[in-house]
Amino acid sequence: MRKPTISVAFAAVTFTAMMGLANLVCADDKADIEALENRVAAGIQAKDADAVMSNYVPGDSLVVFDIIPPRQYTGSDAYKKDWAGVFAGCADSPKFDISDLAIMADGKLAFSHSVQHFACTDPKGNKTEMTMRATDAYRKVKGKWLIVHEHYSAPIDLATGKADLTSKP
Repeated sequence: MRKPTISVAFAAVTFTAMMGLANLVCADDKADIEALENRVAAGIQAKDADAVMSNYVPGDSLVVFDIIPPRQYTGSDAYKKDWAGVFAGCADSPKFDISDLAIMADGKLAFSHSVQHFACTDPKGNKTEMTMRATDAYRKVKGKWLIVHEHYSAPIDLATGKADLTSKP
């Protein structure tokens, strides 16, 4: 009989840990993380990069895989510049909605996944609209939840090789 490979064993342990986390969500942690996500949305709609970034861990440990290039932003300064560029590309106030937010937490670490919709009009009058999948990892720092890793993605249409930024369930 073949022994399970390390990756199979790791997947089993990860799955078991995730199932355990699903049962440990404290109501206060869930409410705090929902409030954090709402603050991010409010900061985006206000075009306020400082307000957005106040919900992320400061310094070089932040890693973000955004929907727009480059592939990875490392550090809060780099990601703040990304948001400033996004806001400069919007002539109006962006619309930003979060739906299907699911949160798992254990008191010190947490993660969530959601569907996020972003829309704005560029300075030339062109409408930009994106529906993205988001996964956030959080760490509680001095009693406050902060995003330490963020990953945005979109489904890919395999026939065209293009992202489906208007995807529906």
